Amino acid sequence: MSFSSQGFAPEVAKALTEIGYEKLTPIQQKAIPMARKGHDIFATAQTGTGKTAAFSLPVIQHLLDSGKQPSRRTARALILAPTRELVAQISDNIKAYTKYTSLSVAAVYGGNKMSSQVRQLESGVDILVATPGRLSEHMQEGNVSIANLEFLVFDEADRILDMGFINAVREIMMEVETAPQIMMFSATTSSQLNQLSADILRKPKRISVDHENSTAATVAHVVYPVDQERKTELLSELIGRKNWQQVLVFVNYKETANEIVKELKLDGIKAVLCHGDKAQSARRRALDDFKEGKARVMVATDVAARGLDIESLPHVINYDMPFLAEDYVHRIGRTGRAGKQGHAVSFVSREEELTLVQVENLIKQRIRRVEQPGYEPKRREAYVEKLNSKDAFKKRRGRTNNPDAPKDQASAERRLSMMNRIKARRGK
Repeated sequence: MSFSSQGFAPEVAKALTEIGYEKLTPIQQKAIPMARKGHDIFATAQTGTGKTAAFSLPVIQHLLDSGKQPSRRTARALILAPTRELVAQISDNIKAYTKYTSLSVAAVYGGNKMSSQVRQLESGVDILVATPGRLSEHMQEGNVSIANLEFLVFDEADRILDMGFINAVREIMMEVETAPQIMMFSATTSSQLNQLSADILRKPKRISVDHENSTAATVAHVVYPVDQERKTELLSELIGRKNWQQVLVFVNYKETANEIVKELKLDGIKAVLCHGDKAQSARRRALDDFKEGKARVMVATDVAARGLDIESLPHVINYDMPFLAEDYVHRIGRTGRAGKQGHAVSFVSREEELTLVQVENLIKQRIRRVEQPGYEPKRREAYVEKLNSKDAFKKRRGRTNNPDAPKDQASAERRLSMMNRIKARRGK
């Protein structure tokens, strides 16, 4: 199925042709027709599957067809994303799609001055892309109103909740006075996300291009059991001996990232950093160096890496196993794209065996273990056997680490109020 068959406005079709879009991806084939018919959508799809075009092109076409103009300090369509990197990426894509139209696009997120964002919002915008936290700040200051929204999109909705934005999302929903078409896109599902979708979506069409919480078939998974203190040494050994190029390494702490980059450089391996202490400009330079091959390795934390768009990435390494099993899916979703082979490598210490089991339960796949000669962990088998014998481990091994929403009385009352208002507006 081609983009030319979708009946987009000539201005949009011209932009898509210039970008090189020809055939729709599976998620686009399923989501675009449903969205153009006005349905609410709950879609599960991995990163790199074309989600941005899937939700934004129907929005763009509707806004063009209506011929309306945004009022002062208002937004007609709102797209929420968890991090500033992802907001910037989505905004850039939409600006490319709309370059031959008169539609206005603005991005608001933390790390940039409020004053410059206020100027963007002053005249009103057709499409606003935002992080929940920064949007809440602008709403509280009276810089933008979303009362009359026509569209609301949640991209990477699971990460929005994982990062603690649930209260901000509820506050945002309370400000909406219309019944906008709502679309949710997510790589994984959880009880909290399912509850939110049940609260705000109206008879949604459910779309999935893979089974939920799945990983791409083009990704080869492997685990290297290793003691924690020898992980950096093993990383350098594998990169050098196997001559790996373009390696994205995930860690849980920025201090760990700093140490790894320092050690790799001592071994003659050029590496760059991507974490929260780095300015946005420094992260962009690091990403450019990585993409252009000036640096073989990028070491990143989960939050800082959200929204990184890297084509044909061959290797993703979990130096630290993620805190949430669901983050494994997000991390390795950056490799094995567009039918190309990718490699997901995990360094697992004895203390991380529980997380490994939770990941395997989540993706419904046992990951192959390979012990690198000279790096075999001490007494690993005895440790795993001891863990398996514990009742607490047995009870937890079938669970993921995704936390449920707070259940205190105040939050429950806010949620009930939000649900009642939404149901009244949407005729549930």
